[in-house]
Amino acid sequence: MKQFESFRLDTSNECLWRGGVQIALPPKPFAILRYLVENPGRLITHDELLDALWPETYVQPQVLRTYMLDLRKVLGDDVDSPRFIQTIPKRGYSFVARVTESTEAKNGFAHQPEAPGRRVPDPAFIDREEEMHRLQAVLQSAAAGQRQVVCVSGGAGIGKTALVDAFVRGNSSPSITVAHGQCVEALGRKEEYYPLMEALAHLCASPDGDRACRVLARVAPGWLPAAGNDSQAGSDPESPAGPARLVRMPGELCAALEELAAEKPLILIFEDLHWADDATLGVISALARRRTPARLMILATYRAQDGSADQALKSLKQDLLIRRLCVELRLGPLDRKAVKQLLSRELGQESIPPGLDEFIYARSEGNPLFVKAMLEHLIAERYLVRGEAGGSAAWRQRAPFPEVESGVPDELSQMIELEIERLSAEDQRLLEAASLMNVAFPAWAVAAALEADAAEIDEACDDLARRLYFVRRAGEDELPDGTRSAFYVFAHGLYREVLYQRQSASRRARRHTCIAERLAQLFAGREVNVAQEMAMHYEAAGNWQRAASVLVSAAQNARGRNAHPEAEALLQRALCLAENLGDTQRGAVQDEIRSELAAARASLAASGAVLSAAHKS
Repeated sequence: MKQFESFRLDTSNECLWRGGVQIALPPKPFAILRYLVENPGRLITHDELLDALWPETYVQPQVLRTYMLDLRKVLGDDVDSPRFIQTIPKRGYSFVARVTESTEAKNGFAHQPEAPGRRVPDPAFIDREEEMHRLQAVLQSAAAGQRQVVCVSGGAGIGKTALVDAFVRGNSSPSITVAHGQCVEALGRKEEYYPLMEALAHLCASPDGDRACRVLARVAPGWLPAAGNDSQAGSDPESPAGPARLVRMPGELCAALEELAAEKPLILIFEDLHWADDATLGVISALARRRTPARLMILATYRAQDGSADQALKSLKQDLLIRRLCVELRLGPLDRKAVKQLLSRELGQESIPPGLDEFIYARSEGNPLFVKAMLEHLIAERYLVRGEAGGSAAWRQRAPFPEVESGVPDELSQMIELEIERLSAEDQRLLEAASLMNVAFPAWAVAAALEADAAEIDEACDDLARRLYFVRRAGEDELPDGTRSAFYVFAHGLYREVLYQRQSASRRARRHTCIAERLAQLFAGREVNVAQEMAMHYEAAGNWQRAASVLVSAAQNARGRNAHPEAEALLQRALCLAENLGDTQRGAVQDEIRSELAAARASLAASGAVLSAAHKS
C-alpha cells in the first residue's frame, strides 16, 4: 500500500483506508488519486491526467474539477491550505503529501464481511434516509436471489450520484461485488454497449476479476475483449473464445452475469442512463425479464423528463414499472432544514452566518448542486469571509444577504447553457420568451412575445412541460375575453435568469413591448388593473415615458377609489422612472407627475379632515 499521513491507498482492492476503516471510491476518483499518489511532488498537467485515464476518449477538462472536489471531501483537504492535493491554476495538480510504502499487512485493516442490507451510517449524507432504506430493502431482496432493477431519477444536480455513492460506501464489503458503467452523451449513438463495456472492465479489475474473466471466457467470450482481457479470450485457438468468436451475444452476457451473481450479490451501476444506446437498454431489459434466480441488482440513474432522453428509455422504464420489474426512486429538492445542514457541513462549522440558509435556499430551491455552487460563489466574491471569532476561525458575512445581487455562478451558468443548447432552436426560442415573465409564465404572454398564434404556443408549452424536468405546468387562467390559457413555472429561477440573459438587449426590448401591448388589448377599458405589470415590461424595454404614463393612469384610478397611499406609491415610482428620460422630456413629465402627487396628497389630507370631523361629531 501507498501511505500518506493517516491514509493508505489499497491498489489491490481499489479503495482507501483510514485507520481500520475502508473508504470505497468510485473507479475514476480512485484512478485519479492513484495517479497523483504514484507521482508525488511534481506538476501533473490536465492533459497528462486526461491522457492517462481517458486515453481514447475525449473528455472535457472540467470533469477533473468535479472529481477533485470529491477527493478533497474524502481526504478532508482544503483547497486554500492543501495537505494533499494542490491546484496549480490553469495548469494542473500536484500531490504535496509525503508518500511511503506501507509494510503493514493489508488484512490488518480489513473488516469482517457484512451481511447484505446492513449499512454503515454515512455522516456526510443528508436528507435521503427514506431513499436509502428503500435501496437497502431492494439489496436484501437481491441477496435472496430475486433480481432487482432500480431507477433513480431527478433533475441535474439533485443528488442522484451522491445517493448511489453513499449506498455503495455503506455496503462496501468483500461479500458484495460492485461494477460501474458510465453513459456518455457523445458516445450514446456512436458506440454500442459502451457503459456495459466499462462495467465489465471494472468487474474484471476488481478483487473478483480473475473469476469474472474466467466466466466471461467460458460463457460469453465475445464480451471479454470489452473488458480489456483479449489475451485470455484468444489464448486457445480451439476454444470458443478464439479469434473467430468475437460477436457479442446479449444472451451470453446475461448468462455470464447471472453465474457471477450466483455466489454473492452483484450490483451493476449505470450512471446517466438517458444517454445510453439502444443496445445497452436492450441488455438491461433482458436482465430484468429473465426468470432464473440471480443475486443481481441493477442500479441506474437518469434525468427525469430530460430533453436529451431517448424515447426508448422512457418506454423501457414504463414497461418495467407496469410489470413490477422495476423500482423508481424520484429525488426531490432538499428542504430548508437539510439545506442548513448541508451549508454547516460545507463550511465546517455548526453555526452558520444568520440568514445564509434562507438566502441560499431561495436561490437554489433545494438543489444540492446549486446550494454548493451558490456557497462557493459567495465565498469567491467575498460576501462570505473567514475570520477570527471567539478565539477560532469562522465564516462570517460581510453584507446582509438580501442586499446581495449574487447573479448566477459561472459554473452553474455554463451547466445550464449546455442543457439549453441540447434543445432544438424552437424549444430555445420558446423558453427565452417565457423567461421575460417571472418564474411563472402564461402561454399567452409567450405567444405575444413571439407574435405567434396563442393556441399553437399553448400546445408547444405543454409539450415542453412533458419533456423537460425544469418546466412544469401549474394551472390555467381565464382571460378577460373568456378564453383560457395555461401557465407554467420554471423549476429553478436560475434557469429563467440564464435564459433571460442569453437574449440580446434589443430582442428582449421588442418582446417586452409586445407583452405590454397585449396586456393593454386584453384589458382594454380596464388597463389600470394591470398598469404595474405593463409598466414593468415597458421599463424592461427601456420605454421610460410609456412606463411612467401607465403608472400615472393607475394612480389616478387609485385616487378615484380613495386609495391615496397606493396612488402616492405609484406616482413615486413614476418619478423614479422619469429620471431616465432625456433632458428635453424629463422636466415636463416630472412636472405632470408632481402635480398628480400634490393632488393625491391634497385628497388624502381632505379625507383625513372629513374623518376627523366625523369622529368629533
